[in-house]
Amino acid sequence: MRKIIAITHVTLDGVMQAPGGPEEDPRGGFTQGGWSAPYRSEAGMKLVHEIMAGPFDLLLGGWTYRLFASYWPAQGDDPIGRAFNRATKYVVTRGQAPLGWEKSVRVAGEIAGELLRLKASEGPDLHVWGSGELLRTLYGAGLVDEHRLWVFPVVLGRGRRLFPDGIPPGEFALVESRPTPTGVLLATYRPRPARAG
Repeated sequence: MRKIIAITHVTLDGVMQAPGGPEEDPRGGFTQGGWSAPYRSEAGMKLVHEIMAGPFDLLLGGWTYRLFASYWPAQGDDPIGRAFNRATKYVVTRGQAPLGWEKSVRVAGEIAGELLRLKASEGPDLHVWGSGELLRTLYGAGLVDEHRLWVFPVVLGRGRRLFPDGIPPGEFALVESRPTPTGVLLATYRPRPARAG
């Protein structure tokens, strides 16, 4: 069975919105995009290249898919671009716009059931980058097998959070952690089984 692995850049106060650039995601009047850039490091890029070197497919929400599809198809000389272009992109979206990025597949219908079938299918693990709304749906349905959190030493005070109010409670086991020289903590967590009683 495939694993669903969520790879998320997050601030100390839990914001995951627009880590990459100022204009990336202005929803809700968010103006603090690009907060991860000052903390980039060789250690962080080494981890990214390790992830990109292995086999994976992508599982993305509609917003993140459109953002990625506007940039990565033209980045075939970049290791990240090559890996993303090589992967099959499974896109969970209510929109009906054509999916123009090569190897893109729309996931529609009863989402939890469709994702369970996708997990049970043949293929590499599924990586979820960004895709906050989808990630909360996956978490609520108990479908996330692993969280790889890149925790940045910054507090924004507002923005879309990884775990907003109303998320089901849960516990996690820390599998691995690595600090970078710029203070980013790369932490891998797996859900613990629910306690009886």
